[in-house]
Amino acid sequence: MTQPFQLPDFYVPYPARLNPHLEDARAHTKRWARDFGMLEGSGVWEESDLDSHDYALLCAYTHPDCDSEALSLVTDWYVWVFFFDDHFLEMYKRTQDRTGAKEYLDRLAAFMPMDLAEGFPEPTNPVEAGLADLWARTVPAMSMDWRERFSESTRNLLNESMWELANINIGRVANPLEYIEMRRKVGGAPWSAGLIEYVSAEVPARVAHSRPLGVLRDAFSDAVHIRNDIFSYQREVADEGELSNAVLVLETFLGCTTQEAADAANDLLTSRLHQFEQTALSELPQLIADHALNPAEIAAVLAYAKGLQDWQSGGHEWHMASSRYMNEEARPTAPLTLPFLPSGVGTTSLDLRSILAPRALDLRRRSFTHVPFEPTGPSVIPDVYMPFKLSLSPHYAYAREGSVAWSRDMGLLDAQPGDPGSAIWNEQKLRGYDFALCSAGLDPDATREALLLNACWLTWGTYGDDYYPVAFAQAKNLPAAKATTARLVAMIPVDHAEQPTPLTAMERSLGDLWVRTTRDMTPGVRSEFRTTLVNMLASWVWEVENQILGRIPDPVDYAEMRRHTFGSHLTMYLCRLGQAGRGIPDEIYASGTIRSLESAAADAACLINDVFSYQKEVEVEGEVHNYVLVTRNFFDIGYPQALHICHSLMTQRMEEFEHIVANQLPLLYDDWKLDGKARAGLDAYVVELQDWLAAILNWHQRTIRYREEDLHRLPGGLSAGVWSSGFGMSATRVSLPG
Repeated sequence: MTQPFQLPDFYVPYPARLNPHLEDARAHTKRWARDFGMLEGSGVWEESDLDSHDYALLCAYTHPDCDSEALSLVTDWYVWVFFFDDHFLEMYKRTQDRTGAKEYLDRLAAFMPMDLAEGFPEPTNPVEAGLADLWARTVPAMSMDWRERFSESTRNLLNESMWELANINIGRVANPLEYIEMRRKVGGAPWSAGLIEYVSAEVPARVAHSRPLGVLRDAFSDAVHIRNDIFSYQREVADEGELSNAVLVLETFLGCTTQEAADAANDLLTSRLHQFEQTALSELPQLIADHALNPAEIAAVLAYAKGLQDWQSGGHEWHMASSRYMNEEARPTAPLTLPFLPSGVGTTSLDLRSILAPRALDLRRRSFTHVPFEPTGPSVIPDVYMPFKLSLSPHYAYAREGSVAWSRDMGLLDAQPGDPGSAIWNEQKLRGYDFALCSAGLDPDATREALLLNACWLTWGTYGDDYYPVAFAQAKNLPAAKATTARLVAMIPVDHAEQPTPLTAMERSLGDLWVRTTRDMTPGVRSEFRTTLVNMLASWVWEVENQILGRIPDPVDYAEMRRHTFGSHLTMYLCRLGQAGRGIPDEIYASGTIRSLESAAADAACLINDVFSYQKEVEVEGEVHNYVLVTRNFFDIGYPQALHICHSLMTQRMEEFEHIVANQLPLLYDDWKLDGKARAGLDAYVVELQDWLAAILNWHQRTIRYREEDLHRLPGGLSAGVWSSGFGMSATRVSLPG
């Protein structure tokens, strides 16, 4: 069969090495698979299938340093997960039996008890039997924290197969951001990262959920999945009817040829590996210092990072050899033999041609050579798809006047002694920004006081977002940004009695909002709300660091951090609080369906903001954090093409929101057997998110923050040339095709 595209040149920066216990693992895992009914008679595999797939070779490449017993155990895990994938395909994807699939998946969770003393149900098929055996052999060596994390990633891997099945049933191809989010769950690489901990070293629990380790895991996962999708496009898309494939997603979204989509997917793979390297070299050392990790903890973190690195090259080498994938025309890796480089069997993935390839080098170069303050001309605002009707609170005027008075009382409108960065707002400018207008649409049914509080939060958040670039990025003072952030975090303690005396206007205003907002919250809810604030503050520091480096972010990292920098999680959590007492289980809010709903809404809103603020940020402020600029940089295209892509993505995220509400929420209600009260509460939350989206668009269209006439001058006629944090942008409107 003719290949649908020529495999691209892959970026393979690390040497692949082969574990010397390969043959032991091959022999062991074949016995294990046969003992658990996965071969002859299973209806899925014959012995020849297992031999040709050669999962022992995969594990020997991806875990080159472990002993024979560990390699055999990990190989059994991979045999199990690939058998599950093919078993699920035969039993439920091909037959599109959603009811049977859910019953099948629900039972598997019982085979991963946190305490082995709880025992296992009686297995009814090879997947259940294999999971029980593997769990019992693995978890005694691992902490409870690891068990919970690995169990969650395994459940995600299993349960999100329902998402794939649902899309296949309706012939739906995901948009790129949805694909990245869901592929991590169904693709299994986060699950693989858990096994890397088993083989190399378990990361300390106190930093396991930190941004640096999370980014390493996610960048690793995305690169693994995209590589797999490129190699498996022919089998998955042509033979199996699979729709969750990076090449197909980009082919559909960009409207390009399959070859162009494969090349774009490979560029994204390269970018994710660049992100891995950037995080390992710049963020891990800071993590170690910030948390004062001891030598054993440092060794564990570094061993884990090395394990992720080994997996990348080993996985590539296996894809080049396995009969499971399209690899006949792949360009073989070509190692360069030098005295300081490894040599011999299993080192062929160190390919300096790929490291020095013009495409990979150019992608890295573009990310660090953007010239700030480039003239952009008037920004173009396309017609924004907004299917939700705007409603405004009758208390809008009260919130407007009250939030201005509060800002004045807190000192946000005056330059603070010894802090030149604080001279960024005045009352005229604040009234033009009109954050109360946004609040009036975000929560049109709020009481007067609740609406005022909401407007004050928007005021404070935007002030902070404006303050950090001026005070810290322009001065290239990252330590000061971190110190300020630490002080702000101290102002939001779970126990109000621990709140320190504020020293600045930002601290005073945040402390005031914190106490007023959380006074009646339980400690648990207060802690959750605090997390949204801490993440937003940390994201501002991330922006400062990128600005100091002059680095345009990787597109995936930017999309995920943008939700925090925009304050999406903060304002959505405030919406959620209105549904308290509705009998909605916390697990519902943590479900994949609700998280996908919130992410779709957040991304649509962030894209709206970045389209409106393009000239303001890129030309006037010299920013590198903007969807349109990130898109320009990644694809190496002009502004019109990048705007078109961002507009399409904005529209598709909005349509995804509608799709989830219409198709996935009813299934969630049924799966959880929610009563009428809880269903009504979630329906009301959806309406609040719809109000949230409509209000954000309306505010962007009406605030002076984005008007051409206010972009290059300040009140009183001052030029933005002497005020590098000038505000606003143009609003020329056009209609784009597609």
